[in-house]
Amino acid sequence: MLNVVAMPIGGPGAPPMTESFRAKLVVSQFVDIPVAGDAPDIVRYSGRADAYVDIGGSLFGLDDSFTLNIQPEFTWGEDSNGEIGVIPTNTALFRPGGKGDFDVSIHLRKQWNSGVSLQIGKINTLPIAGALPIVGSDGHSGFQNLGIALPPTAIIPNTMIGAHLTVPTNNGWVFRAWVFDPDSQFERTGFETAFEDGVAFLAAATKITRIGNNPGFYSIGLAGSTRSAPNEELLPLPLLPNGQFGDAEDELAVSLSAYQFLSVYPEAPGKGIGLLARFQLSDGDPTFLDWSGYFGIAGNPRFRPQDRFGVAYFRYSLTDELVDDVAFFLDLEDEQGVEVFYTLGFAKRFELTANAQVVNGAIGSDDTGVLLGMRLTSRF
Repeated sequence: MLNVVAMPIGGPGAPPMTESFRAKLVVSQFVDIPVAGDAPDIVRYSGRADAYVDIGGSLFGLDDSFTLNIQPEFTWGEDSNGEIGVIPTNTALFRPGGKGDFDVSIHLRKQWNSGVSLQIGKINTLPIAGALPIVGSDGHSGFQNLGIALPPTAIIPNTMIGAHLTVPTNNGWVFRAWVFDPDSQFERTGFETAFEDGVAFLAAATKITRIGNNPGFYSIGLAGSTRSAPNEELLPLPLLPNGQFGDAEDELAVSLSAYQFLSVYPEAPGKGIGLLARFQLSDGDPTFLDWSGYFGIAGNPRFRPQDRFGVAYFRYSLTDELVDDVAFFLDLEDEQGVEVFYTLGFAKRFELTANAQVVNGAIGSDDTGVLLGMRLTSRF
């Protein structure tokens, strides 16, 4: 799971360290209830806390072009993932394979004066998704449905171990290359089963351009692995195969992404309104998605730039081999839905988000579900 464009409006990558130590804590609390469909109309409370610690290299014998990034994460409570549709409706609370509530990601980052950067170690992909232009959804902010916030590729895990190289150029192109273990490293060090199921890669090229004064980000990406079985940790429980699906080797997917600002606000740098769109095509087995995509609009109201809003439509098509494999006990179809949110920013460190999702799930016998929720995010 990972989109291939991730950068702020100002340009590619994270800024260099200006101090040798910095830390922040982000805590989100969720309340939601299904109000239509087959899920019971139970109010559920849950939460997630992430600490982000950056240690400059000067504190451990190097220079501050090196940064050690440490991200502990903790979740609690009962969420509605799996109650409506098979794609998780709350990205922040998604746990691969039904795993536990605590994990730590640690990686080393080197940045050169040219802007080239290299990350090596265990990497949580949510902060990368949070830097995506216009979408900007990291579980604590923006869209909540995984289909938009962290689009599942069925190839790229949510927590990985590997290396990530970013190379910006002077002509508006940014090139990215990843090499990583295709298995999710959630609650692992990355060494227990390192690369035993193969090796995966992602390569992407992003063109940063402008239409008038409005920046746009257009990307093509290629992801694949040598895996010879489906990534069952990322496969929703109702879709686990029981027959011949997953007997093919290697997987490959291509994605196209476009994020175009319609307006930006000179009086509020980094704020604006824009369009978001993405499409992915896979060669199928052992990947459980053959195509997927979304489009929508998101941004900040000009009269309240501290607020955010978004509305988007998504659709995910399951691989024909998987549909046929489980057809004798489960009727599967494309999963599609719409998410709408509005975030009220107040008191500088707090955000209150109202969220609504309408999902026509992949299980054909289920009725269309509607989920309403609230999210309170605190930043320290």
